[in-house]
Amino acid sequence: MKQRVDKPGGVLGGVDWSRWSVVLLKPDCVRRDLTKTVLDRISPAADIVHQQQITVEDWQVFVHYWDLLVDRDWFDVDVPACLRQTYVGRPVVVALAYGPPGTPERLRGLLGHFDPAQAAPGTIRADLGTDSLDAARADRRLVENLIHTSDDSQAACRDFGTWFGANQHQLLTPAA
Repeated sequence: MKQRVDKPGGVLGGVDWSRWSVVLLKPDCVRRDLTKTVLDRISPAADIVHQQQITVEDWQVFVHYWDLLVDRDWFDVDVPACLRQTYVGRPVVVALAYGPPGTPERLRGLLGHFDPAQAAPGTIRADLGTDSLDAARADRRLVENLIHTSDDSQAACRDFGTWFGANQHQLLTPAA
């Protein structure tokens, strides 16, 4: 049963976010038809209890990549323009992963370095990625790296709100 937090704008209470992770299969993953392959790579570490394809809205990409926007002076590209070009209006798949405590961190370990060219062999980005930070810089764009998973339990809660939205608490019920 959902519990409301005492203050307006609070997050859904009663959820052990250390057991949940939001998986974002990015536009390059969807375009290359790797959704099933990538989710299969995650499934030994956590159960995928829900997935859906959505079209990214402007606000979602800016909430999701708030850290890139805060640090945009460090980049050699127009970060807001690149985010819009790469994501807005494009299909992505979002999935909910559920597992033992520490699931967000465990899934992050499966991804590899954000630059597929620097990711360790055996990680998703190393094995399936085709881009590199060097190529992205040369093209003045953001690197394509297939997938995002929540960094930690706080990020899982934020990512859930960003990608699944309000009134979706029923999705936070692990498969029996």
